[in-house]
Amino acid sequence: MNDHEFKRFTDAAAHCEMSNAAFLAYAVDKAARDLNRTAAEIATEREVIDELFAARRHLGRIHGLFNQVAKALNSGVDAPHLDASAEAVRRAARRMEDAADALLAHRDGGAAA
Repeated sequence: MNDHEFKRFTDAAAHCEMSNAAFLAYAVDKAARDLNRTAAEIATEREVIDELFAARRHLGRIHGLFNQVAKALNSGVDAPHLDASAEAVRRAARRMEDAADALLAHRDGGAAA
């Protein structure tokens, strides 16, 4: 822990009217209660960017699959679940855009819109 991080830690403990030890124990217990959230909170920016690029690759593959679906539809094949599939892809794309926006806002020191 560098000096800046230690000051932030001690300031937070003082703000909560707790000793450093009590604040640390509370924070560790809180982090241990929800490990998925904790892992997400401490993920490095590089890990987050890697995941966004992986999601983009998956969306690119889905794009290719939709092209195949369009070709099949043009030859008369029925696709009864096409609307639901397209909506799922739209939701995934929106979530990816939101994640990218949040990452950029965090990187710039602002809040996500």
